[in-house]
Amino acid sequence: MKLIARIAVIIAVLFGGNISEAARKAASEFVIVIDAGHGGHDAGALGAVTNEKNINLAVARLLGQKLSRESGIKVVYTRTDDRFVTLQNRADIANKAGGNLFVSIHTNSVDLNAKNRSSVHGSAVYTLGPDKTDANLAVAMRENSVMKLERDYTSTYMGFDPSSAESYIIFELSQNKYMQQSLVAAKSVCSRLASVAGRKNNGVRQANFWVLLKTAMPSMLVELDFICNPAEEKFMASEAGREKLAEALFRGIMDYRKSLGGSVSSAGAAVQPASNKTAKAASEPSAVENHRTSDGKIVYRIQFATSNRRLTDGSPEFKGLDPVGCYCEKGIYKYTYGTYASMREAASDLKMVRALFPDAFLIKTVGDSRIQ
Repeated sequence: MKLIARIAVIIAVLFGGNISEAARKAASEFVIVIDAGHGGHDAGALGAVTNEKNINLAVARLLGQKLSRESGIKVVYTRTDDRFVTLQNRADIANKAGGNLFVSIHTNSVDLNAKNRSSVHGSAVYTLGPDKTDANLAVAMRENSVMKLERDYTSTYMGFDPSSAESYIIFELSQNKYMQQSLVAAKSVCSRLASVAGRKNNGVRQANFWVLLKTAMPSMLVELDFICNPAEEKFMASEAGREKLAEALFRGIMDYRKSLGGSVSSAGAAVQPASNKTAKAASEPSAVENHRTSDGKIVYRIQFATSNRRLTDGSPEFKGLDPVGCYCEKGIYKYTYGTYASMREAASDLKMVRALFPDAFLIKTVGDSRIQ
């Protein structure tokens, strides 16, 4: 619907027609996807008087109400009642809506045997990124473990095991092109949770959450506070506490939107363009070149640079990488290295390429075409 509205605007401009107010509004909306974590038979973390799924939903609804009153903002929910929604479906809802920001709301906890279980407190906001500590990995494993409640989850999540540290290599081999904007949004929200809701600021952190990996937009996962701490649970279970938390999230999101200067577009290209000082024009390739396959199998390649003109084989911009493949999307030439049967097989070469091109990442191809 959003795409259709934009097309309508373009057609009206080209042919001198009048742009309807509805089309103008749809084309300029800032879409915020609010994801209340857990739900249904998945209660999430448990407290003495309530549980995570109820806190998440209550705060999500309040946040949505506040945002919906703002001009130019459209709110999309992954759930509005007590139902179970899979991690993949949450990402699918966000992507289908063409979201400009994804906010997943959660409530934290620690192991039953943790010595600080009743005293640990504070908010943290996570973006997708490498686990810097065992604690961050533990949080990611706990949130990702929800997928085990699904039937045949190994097929849906391509063999990913949320309880195995080895499985998290899939995140190391992925490049999130929305990382910078996600960090900006997360910092705004984290700051407001401290100043507005009075939460201890545990900072912006990075961890490997499946739902963030699969959302094609700036995204964050918010841990409001610790439900295992009786005082913090009481705060989050109260109407006043939930109102403060929702207000903090609202202000943080509005701070982020303001920082964009009113733009509703998402982050730019995943990699920096290679210099084209010595580039020569060539016929435009319509598909991935070099090492072509025709058996229908998925082949992974490492994309490392882009340019607005075709670079010749052996170009110094490739820093010695050879052979180099190339394909073109919307007039931009994109360069790849290697062919691999799996992400794991590509791991060592990806590290080598990133030493030369830090923003390199993996793409999937079938035959001569890139797939998402």
